[in-house]
Amino acid sequence: MPVKPLTDAEAMTVVKESITRIVPDADFTLVQPDDRFRDVLEFDSLDFLSFVELLSERTGVRIDEEDYPELATLSDATRFLVGRSREAAGSGP
Repeated sequence: MPVKPLTDAEAMTVVKESITRIVPDADFTLVQPDDRFRDVLEFDSLDFLSFVELLSERTGVRIDEEDYPELATLSDATRFLVGRSREAAGSGP
């Protein structure tokens, strides 16, 4: 599937929807954009791997293990997806 460049809003929606698929009762009122959501929502390692897989499937963006630190907060994950989707779509950084 070709990668479509994401806006900040689209990327944040994908991040939150993906988290909700793993933690259905995730309360985003408890998670500030710069909070480490894995800690706040009590994600374990398998939850995080499922989250990464969902993000990749839903966006077409390749996410490697060395990218995981860039997915620590909602803001980080959004910024990562926007940047990587633009690169993959060929529209530059």
